Amino acid sequence: MTSLLLDHIGLLVTADPSAGDGPVGTLSDAALVVNDGKVAWIGPRASAPDADHWVDAAGGCVLPGFVDSHSHIVFGGGRSAEFAARMAGQRYTAGGIRTTVAATRAAPDADLEARARALADEALAQGTTALEIKSGYGLSVADEARCLRVAGGLTSETTYLGAHIVPPEYSERPDDYVALVAGEMLDACAPHARWADVFCERGAFDSDQARAILVAARDRGLGLRVHANQLGPGPGVRLAAELGAASADHCTYLSDGDVAALADSGTVATLLPGAEFSTRSPYPDARRLLDAGATVALATDCNPGTSFTSSMPFMIALAVREMRMTCEEAVLAATAGGAAALRREDVGRLGVGTRADAVVLAAPSYVHLAYRPGVPLVRAVLRGGEVVAGRYHRTP
Repeated sequence: MTSLLLDHIGLLVTADPSAGDGPVGTLSDAALVVNDGKVAWIGPRASAPDADHWVDAAGGCVLPGFVDSHSHIVFGGGRSAEFAARMAGQRYTAGGIRTTVAATRAAPDADLEARARALADEALAQGTTALEIKSGYGLSVADEARCLRVAGGLTSETTYLGAHIVPPEYSERPDDYVALVAGEMLDACAPHARWADVFCERGAFDSDQARAILVAARDRGLGLRVHANQLGPGPGVRLAAELGAASADHCTYLSDGDVAALADSGTVATLLPGAEFSTRSPYPDARRLLDAGATVALATDCNPGTSFTSSMPFMIALAVREMRMTCEEAVLAATAGGAAALRREDVGRLGVGTRADAVVLAAPSYVHLAYRPGVPLVRAVLRGGEVVAGRYHRTP
């Protein structure tokens, strides 16, 4: 067993208020020791024990690796023309998904794997050390299964999203497609997925259809997630809370009852401000959710049509600027909140026994993630105690 000392930390964010000062649990002039991929010790650097290897944080801020609990990075083709049209004034609808479905079905496995790996590596370089990846661009039994196999090569947090939209060949038979998603397609995909998701939205799946799919997936042992209330008011959030889903994602249009359901059920409200940025839509009211006591997560929604970004630092900046979150709330939502959305206790915070996932910033404080938007502040990234990205000084 080898150990590693992450030393000379100017400000350490534990994302655990009980483990340090303030709402994000900070320690100044700190150090952290890793053994066998897990945090073994945290404390003042003057008291740090010896270790086999040494990494210098150079006085920068260190925080837990970001947890991106919502992404769609297995796909073929691109939709830059659609983006340009929206920026020229065309209104967003969910119909563009069909363009990506056609391109994904036509793409060889090698192309899907190469694209997804490049995006996962891009996210990692920006501090994302835990990543959820959905299917949803195959929408046939064979294509959904192969997309999940590709996702499974990159993460254990794989999500079956056969219920993304109704594909063109079923446009006149939506109930037949629901039966396929809840039956043969689920049978083929469940072995490759931890979660199941449904786009419960106008133009996609209504409450009854979503319920049938989610209950079938739950009966197969999959955890639940729901795309909910993105394009307008709807039943998605209440359905997610009723069924005990881990998260309801988007949550842009919420009634008072929706907010109360999230707060009371413990279903995490995962907010995806990259989608609002890319579609010029209203941002979710994070302040309302937080004040009601709901748990909030931030995620990128990385996808080719409505949020083609893998940057969790950008999500933090948008959350602070556009959704009235404090810097501390945004950092917690991007770390501990994302972990809660995945029902994980080993990531999203730094404490003895957690996985040693950490981001070293070339900045003295986490505030700089919002204060200096668009600037590449990530100096180094550790995942499981290994330096996997960035610039760093290390000695044996």
